[in-house]
Amino acid sequence: MPAESTPEPGIPGEPGTSAPRQRGKGRRRKARSTRRKALLITAWTAAGVVVLGGTGAGILYFKLNGNLKNVDINGALGTDRPTKVDNGSENILVLGSDTRSGSNKKLGGGADDGSARSDTAMIVHVYKGHKKASVVSIPRDTLVERPSCTDPEGVTHDAASGVMFNSAYSTGGAACAVKTVESMTGIRMDHYLEVDFSGFQKLIDDLGGVDITTTKDISDPDSHLHLKAGRHTLDGEQALGLVRTRHGVGDGSDLGRIQLQQAFIKALVQQVKDVGVLTSPKKLYDLADTATKTVTTDSEIGSVAELASFADGLKGINSSRMTMVTMPVQYDAADANRVLVDKAKSKLVWDALKNDRAIPAAATKGTATGSAKGVVTS
Repeated sequence: MPAESTPEPGIPGEPGTSAPRQRGKGRRRKARSTRRKALLITAWTAAGVVVLGGTGAGILYFKLNGNLKNVDINGALGTDRPTKVDNGSENILVLGSDTRSGSNKKLGGGADDGSARSDTAMIVHVYKGHKKASVVSIPRDTLVERPSCTDPEGVTHDAASGVMFNSAYSTGGAACAVKTVESMTGIRMDHYLEVDFSGFQKLIDDLGGVDITTTKDISDPDSHLHLKAGRHTLDGEQALGLVRTRHGVGDGSDLGRIQLQQAFIKALVQQVKDVGVLTSPKKLYDLADTATKTVTTDSEIGSVAELASFADGLKGINSSRMTMVTMPVQYDAADANRVLVDKAKSKLVWDALKNDRAIPAAATKGTATGSAKGVVTS
């Protein structure tokens, strides 16, 4: 999977290779306030990481705090985890949940079977100084070794081999997803953010939409998305369709969908930094209210004040300083609908992040890639 941007030498920029395959159906301005410190909470979602907005004081803190949901990842996983690397960097696991319950059923399609999976998964590595970031997408269809996990009800599930990555979340919730990622990468996740379908849609609507350009027509009845080639301002429903579509463009693969997601996230991050939400108190409140209802976090950033402090450290990162790659994988010769971790190349990615370095170009050269690069631009 190629990088979508190359802000500095040494970050991948060469396209990978892809094998023919047949897929079956399936599956965020500088604040101008003279009275109070501006709060820019960035959350890249689904997609990704999402950006929230609010003021540093006096904007119904109690209500906003009441909106937030959090998970005690540290408590759930205990001490059997990778050691935190004390080099000034941070690693955040961002998940988009594809539960089909409640309002998410209409938005996401599919059946409400009482379960949920990590429809979108990204490791966001924020480099020392918090001026740039690398985002590594994990394909949901990757076959992985899942460690034993204890779910939120206290039931322990045995380790499993050769299971899809997104099943970790459905098996043991957020803690199991984090444990699986840490087991795969050897990197401790400092924070966790999760976004759901309906919250993502409303957040985009509260932002006033996101501007993108499509270089090809996209039509996918499964994700309810129909766009002609050209310039668009996507509303929430269209944005959700875009980050979920896999049959509307390219080869129908999850890797192609990831390419669309990465392009959309860059457009979202840039737009949030450009939009003047602080000039409108109502817009500001609506955005903060929606965002705090939308995300589930780890307990260390489980209050508005903590989330604000965390996000304040991210506000210097704009879209031109975000490098986006996909975890190196190869197509599974036994099943065209699955991919396998390229362990040697993935190790180059994880070693770079552990040492707070740029991901080398060699890490993604010759790995599997989708065919939707360049279809969406900002």
